[in-house]
Amino acid sequence: MYGMSTTSSAQAPDQAPNPDPDEAPDPDPDEAPDPDPAGHPQRWLILGVICLAQLTVLLDNTVLNVAIPSLTQELDAATSDIQWMINAYSLVQSGLLLTAGSAADRYGRKKMLIAGLALFGIGSLAAGLASSTGQLIAARAGMGVGGALLLTTTLAVAMQIFAPEEHPRAIGIWSAVNALGFAAGPLIGGFVLDHFWWGAIFLINLPVVALGLVAVVALVPESKNPRGDRPDLLGALLSTVGMTALVLAIISGPEHGWTSGRALAGGGVAMAALALFARWESRIPYPMLDLHFFRDQRFTGAVAGAVLITFGMGGALFLLTQHLQFVLGYEPLEAGLRTAPLALVVVALNFSGLSAKWTAGLGTPLSVGLGMVLMSGGLVSIALPASDGYAGTLLGLVLIGVGCAVANPAMAHAVMSAIPPAKAGVGAGINGTLAEFGNGLGVAVLGAVLNSRFAALIPVAATSLPAALAAAGSAGERREITEAFSSGLRTSQLAGAVAVLLGGLLAAALLRRAERAAA
Repeated sequence: MYGMSTTSSAQAPDQAPNPDPDEAPDPDPDEAPDPDPAGHPQRWLILGVICLAQLTVLLDNTVLNVAIPSLTQELDAATSDIQWMINAYSLVQSGLLLTAGSAADRYGRKKMLIAGLALFGIGSLAAGLASSTGQLIAARAGMGVGGALLLTTTLAVAMQIFAPEEHPRAIGIWSAVNALGFAAGPLIGGFVLDHFWWGAIFLINLPVVALGLVAVVALVPESKNPRGDRPDLLGALLSTVGMTALVLAIISGPEHGWTSGRALAGGGVAMAALALFARWESRIPYPMLDLHFFRDQRFTGAVAGAVLITFGMGGALFLLTQHLQFVLGYEPLEAGLRTAPLALVVVALNFSGLSAKWTAGLGTPLSVGLGMVLMSGGLVSIALPASDGYAGTLLGLVLIGVGCAVANPAMAHAVMSAIPPAKAGVGAGINGTLAEFGNGLGVAVLGAVLNSRFAALIPVAATSLPAALAAAGSAGERREITEAFSSGLRTSQLAGAVAVLLGGLLAAALLRRAERAAA
């Protein structure tokens, strides 16, 4: 497998001899030999295939939002049903990312990629044909299993088929697909719903899945951990329970209150399960997640930056949609179109290779720091009172897009390069888990800042803008309520800007220190 620079402490577990010769894996005829140092001859075509598979998963994260009115009418779905339709997918996917990555390393990344596509396709078919809310929620959970396998194996395969010097550009393209999925989901969903019934938003996945299966079988080489560690079943169970409970607590806090039974129970289970997971992983000879990774300052720097960048971005984009609709007065589809410049900038810079060139010239620490400073400036531009028109918002979106294009691939590369190649699936699982955690935390915390500021300024008792406007007794009160909501948005966006800025400085400092220590 392709070599990646790691600390000796991180490599030691993978380089240790097998303590029991009977545990040595049998030769696998499906496992490809050591790849050419120049990279797989069809690597760019393979990257296109796995990015297509990844895009399908990412579209499903956002496409359901535009179908909520249709689901409410045709399936007689209550608000709680809608929440579970959305959350079942993200809960299962985020809870299984680390386990899925570990399974890919042990059993073969190509096998898990095929399994992920198949499960995602079956789940999409079941969702498209669902006739009740319960069936749709169950189908979405099944799609989450396939999504977890796809998100981890796509990045792991990309790290195997490219030479180390091509990793930054390959990861840049992989990262750009995330932005493309974010921008295209609502637009594709809106187009499909204008011409077909709601189930079609899931059935359009089927031809893409079929094409992906054929291409993966024909093109993608098999790769896996050559030592074949014993499966860490208890570690997989504890990590899945812990991460699922943690995401559930983050989702439940804004909806039911941070002191509600659901939020407190989720947080308590998460803390207990993750503490047991850390203790178990530190004591067994074949850990799913080697805790020695956290002794690598490059790894910890990338982890800190990844959490804070997704914290600021997830929360800010959640606030941005409300800013465009409630403050600037755009319709939902128009608001979606006006967020597109962010994704277009990310896609253009990464697909053209410019961001990879900048990262190579600046180095990882400076790239991460500069990218997050630009993102912070973009959030400030959106939050400024002068941006009540679209011009300030457009400038902010462009700055955030440039910052994302530079910082995101650099941090993903830092995470992956701090982990031995044999653990590429686990590395991809860590990268995805950090993104899910930071995004959920950003929505929860910055949403709480918004609600707190809004509640303190409005002249009526209400928990949301529509409820407050309905309770207003005069045009003056409605104007005051709208201004209070705008003030809350600005406060929370500025809080996100501070988090991103501090995250950039912290991550850059840790990555710089790690480089000096290695030198």
